[in-house]
Parts: sequence; C-alpha cells; structure tokens
Amino acid sequence: MKLSGNTILITGGGSGIGLAFAERFIKRGNQIIICGRRENVLQQAKEKFPGIITRRCDLTIESERIALFDWVTANYPETNGLVNNAGILQRFNVLKADAKHNWSYFSKEITANLEAPIHLSLLFAPFFAEKGAAAIINVTSGLAFTPLAITPIYSATKAALHSFTMSLRYQLSATAIEVIEIAPPAVATDLNGAWLHTRIEPLDAFADGIFKGLEEGKTEIGYSTSADRLRMSRDEIDEYAEKMYNAMKAAIE
Repeated sequence: MKLSGNTILITGGGSGIGLAFAERFIKRGNQIIICGRRENVLQQAKEKFPGIITRRCDLTIESERIALFDWVTANYPETNGLVNNAGILQRFNVLKADAKHNWSYFSKEITANLEAPIHLSLLFAPFFAEKGAAAIINVTSGLAFTPLAITPIYSATKAALHSFTMSLRYQLSATAIEVIEIAPPAVATDLNGAWLHTRIEPLDAFADGIFKGLEEGKTEIGYSTSADRLRMSRDEIDEYAEKMYNAMKAAIE
C-alpha cells in the first residue's frame, strides 16, 4: 500500500485503534477523515490532530452509511482509502440472553461488525476503481480465526468479515485497489476491559507493528498472538479456543 499522499476515511477513528492508525497515517503525509457516533470523541481527536476531518455517523443505520459515502465523495473526491475499523464487542451467556426481548442489542453488533463494513466496501469499491491507487482495509480480529466462546457474535462477525475480505481481494485483483486485512489481538483500548484475562498488547506497539506490515506490502497482518493464529491448523484452533474459553468463562457466569 502507498503510505503517503492519500486521503483516507477511517470508521471509528476517534479513539483506540482507529485513532492510532489516523496518527500514523497523518505522520506519513496523508489527509485523514474520521467518523464515529460520539461528537465529543471526534472533537477530542480534532483537538489532538487539528488537520483531521470529522463526521458524526451511526454506521448501524443504512441511510447514514449512504449519506457518509455521498458526503465523502462530494466533498473529498480525492479519497482513495477506506479503513473499516468501527465495531462492537459484547460478551454474554446464550442461556441468559433473552433474545425475545433484547434482539436489537444483539443485532446491532452484527450490523456494526459485518453489515456496515460490507456495505461501505460495496459503496466505495466502484469509486476507488477509477483511481490510480486505492486501498480498502478491513479490521477483523484474531478471534476471526480462534473464536472466543464468551463473545460469540463478535467472533462470528469477524470470521465472516475475514471471508468477505478474501473474496473482495480476488474480485478486485484486476483493479488498482489493494484489499488488506488487519487482525488485531487483544489490544489496550476501550473495546476490551478487565474481564479479558489474557495478554493485552499496548496500543502504540500494536499500531507500529501493523504499519511495519503495511510497509512490507502484506495483505494479511496480525500482531503478536494474532499473527500466529492466521495460519493455525484446525487442531490448533480447537485447542486454543477451548483454552481461552476455560480461562474466561467466569466473565459470563
């Protein structure tokens, strides 16, 4: 991926991994647009990086995704990069879920983690195909490869996004659009918390490691434990998933 001279939209870019990526892209001479649900978070990001462009947007709403695409392409037609980073992680016990009354709570995770990045990819791909160089970066997870049973929807949506990203890469291989997957391990952000009894990677070290992978031209990039999981055998996956569940199942009991 060309790492300078781009205009890049980062979803969920106001904090955590999204903001860490924004910072590194800005330092490499890129114009960055970030979107998110919380206006105060977006403004805090702008205070830290005055050149950043912000847009409040709830990506779980179809019309707002379309409005975002129309706004970006009309006002920043030079945009040639999309980072699908925004996501929701919910842990729960399926026996206590009460899906009859709480389905909207669970469906929002599916929409944010899977429907939104697929929709945005389909919106931007034809627009990017007219560019000389472009990139779609989908942020999945190490849990796309070794599911964490106490976060079943998150793990499933990230696995599905991994599969979609592979298909997207093949379909766009004849264009100038690079399709890149970033699979984080557990990283020290607001998405995770004290309940996650596993190794937590420092945010800056993680982001630096991912950008090293981008500089090397990799199309699938993990870091630390997630790098190993990208190529695990099925037996190794089963063993790892069982180990993680046993270590963290108390969080949903």
